Amino acid sequence: MTTRQRSQAERDAIPVEIGYAVLSACFLGALVFATIAGPTAVWDLPAAVEDFLRVAGLWVAGLLAVARVVHVLWRFGQPRQGCRRSGVGRP
Repeated sequence: MTTRQRSQAERDAIPVEIGYAVLSACFLGALVFATIAGPTAVWDLPAAVEDFLRVAGLWVAGLLAVARVVHVLWRFGQPRQGCRRSGVGRP
């Protein structure tokens, strides 16, 4: 198995991609949580329903946020066929 050294552009792209993955995951998580648990802030629901919606919102938001980070970083790690905007991924 041969290893090649990464170019400076590739090394610079790594923290940018990680930051994008984390920030987009946070946004997705907040949006999903607000969608699921939001009715508890608007309507007067039974305590059991409010608790369920908040817990369900946390779980779904957390799982989707993790899935988003994995998806973005997995896609970033795949070889590219020549990216036109930057030198990253050119053969």
